Amino acid sequence: MPQKILIIEDDRFLRELMSKKLVGEGYQISEATDGEEGVRSVKSEKPDLVLLDLILPGIDGFEVLARIKQDPEIAQTPVIVLSNLGQKEDIERGIKLGAVDYLIKAHFTPGEIVEKIASVFSKEV
Repeated sequence: MPQKILIIEDDRFLRELMSKKLVGEGYQISEATDGEEGVRSVKSEKPDLVLLDLILPGIDGFEVLARIKQDPEIAQTPVIVLSNLGQKEDIERGIKLGAVDYLIKAHFTPGEIVEKIASVFSKEV
């Protein structure tokens, strides 16, 4: 059964780009466009991994990450932050809140993001 990835990203172009790339790699994809929907989707869909943007309408990605990690039902879900926020403080905050990785959008191609996802899954085995 393919691994399921939830993409929480409000930028439609980027969301579709990542979805296409990941579907092409054999993953099952679901999407959320804001923080509240993202938290609900993690709870209802139980994805194997979450790709999380930080700048979202409503609650931001930091809050989404905090809520995921505070909920015993979904706290084990690995979260990769994918953001334009590249300040050291932002990265440290993301990792401290429980992200398994923190990628700055401008620095990674979709192919490299797929590699990061694959490496997270290979560590879980």
